[in-house]
Amino acid sequence: MVTHIASILAGFILDAVFGDPHFFPHPVRAIGWLINRLEHGIRTLFPRTEKGELAGGAVFAVLVPAVTALAAVLLLTAAKAAGDAVLFLAESVLVYFLLAARSLRDESMKVYHSLKKGDVEEARHNVSMIVGRDTSVLDAAGIARAAVETVAENTSDGVIAPLFFLALGGPVLGWAYKAVNTMDSMVGYKNEKYLFFGRAAARFDDLVNFIPARLSAVLMMGAALVWRMDFQNAVRIFRRDRFNHKSPNSAQTESVCAGALRIRLAGDAWYFGELCKKPFIGNDIRPVEQEDIKRANRLMYTASGLALFLAFAWQGAMLLLASH
Repeated sequence: MVTHIASILAGFILDAVFGDPHFFPHPVRAIGWLINRLEHGIRTLFPRTEKGELAGGAVFAVLVPAVTALAAVLLLTAAKAAGDAVLFLAESVLVYFLLAARSLRDESMKVYHSLKKGDVEEARHNVSMIVGRDTSVLDAAGIARAAVETVAENTSDGVIAPLFFLALGGPVLGWAYKAVNTMDSMVGYKNEKYLFFGRAAARFDDLVNFIPARLSAVLMMGAALVWRMDFQNAVRIFRRDRFNHKSPNSAQTESVCAGALRIRLAGDAWYFGELCKKPFIGNDIRPVEQEDIKRANRLMYTASGLALFLAFAWQGAMLLLASH
């Protein structure tokens, strides 16, 4: 347990300093390969009917995080056999690869810097790297809005939720969560290919993010207080708009961010040439501007720091209980 606490801190620091190392293959790529292989294999075993795809998708949704967790167990078991120092190093690296705060900041700030120098085309390209919508129709305000939404939503998925599961079950549970999250991003679509097969994966992702998303919203409110943003409006918009998204979790942090910054997020967006009607989140008390990207990152990092403190507190409490 002491190793868990130290490795969480070490991994958090590594992410804050280095972000995702582009010279080294990210373990999420391995999860992506696993997802592709299991999907192909399972689809051949189940009939191509609604019930068959639902059943195959359920098996798939269990196997992906189970295999990922098993891989983490085997890796950590081998590291433990090599000594405490190797175990600490292995856990720290696994935590490091789980967190995405620095990457989220770096990618969103590329959008900020492009907008600041007035290069809207470059900003469109940069924001297209972190959002799934069609960015060709976005003006400068729309680009800034998309970047803010991405930072707000991924504060939970990319940082606080992994910390939550790391605190509960170390890197094994943390990577099981990452597998569920990656699985949903690859197959959790309501299109012809994944409407039935991907349903269990999407529901699983909704389930595992239920508590972390709401915790993230509360911590983001705390961050709004730290930065003297509009805390009262953050609470008000959260209570009103936290379900203004097709996902039960995504608007939790987006609503807090919109309220704290006193801006309006979401609304209609284009995906693959089709207009997707979406409700708004927040009130347009003032126009969205490029500086809101920096403000959203302040909220993200401060909320992440608060989550790190809670992870330490939980692990410390468990350590005290174990010693009695």
